[in-house]
Amino acid sequence: MADDPIIHVIDDDESLRSALLSLLASVGFAGRGHASVSDFLAAERPDAPGCLVLDVRMPGMNGLDMQDRFDELGIAQPAVLMSGHGDIPMSVRAMKAGAVDFLVKPFRDQDLLDAVTAAVAQDRKRRAQAVDDAELRRRHASLSPREQQVMALVVAGQMNKQAAYALDLSEVTVKIHRGAAMRKMGARTLPDLVRMAERLALLGQ
Repeated sequence: MADDPIIHVIDDDESLRSALLSLLASVGFAGRGHASVSDFLAAERPDAPGCLVLDVRMPGMNGLDMQDRFDELGIAQPAVLMSGHGDIPMSVRAMKAGAVDFLVKPFRDQDLLDAVTAAVAQDRKRRAQAVDDAELRRRHASLSPREQQVMALVVAGQMNKQAAYALDLSEVTVKIHRGAAMRKMGARTLPDLVRMAERLALLGQ
């Protein structure tokens, strides 16, 4: 199923990669192994929730550099980083860049499973938010230009009378546009509409 998570293990150590994939499979996680960042980038990646289990030290692009380029590479899934030579600056850099966890080898199996479980939950939440954001954009785009203008003034705190004056409309017409905007946006109350407008602003709308 598309909703079944897939865990991508990226590590040049074949024996460790296989061991981690077996561990993940033992608790029901589907895993895919990659010997390098370039192998991962070249592989087919199904549209499914999941995360990356990413070694820091590898030939070619290392794990920390890859994490820094997630946006550029079009990677939205969270990462769990691991290293046999971890230090505090390295772990701080990884966590600041959004890593769910930084594990120093050798680590306990349960520590990895806990980190992966948390990362998958985070990715599910991200994907659900992306669906909600797309629907919010769609609803906003369904408003007429005038309805968008009225919505912008109303959520900014202007009364119908003030919005009518600003747009050179009658107050009745503003009320009609306001009602249409709330209906199309799916807002039951003005605070609902304000929260939607705030989210749209965050999305650059």
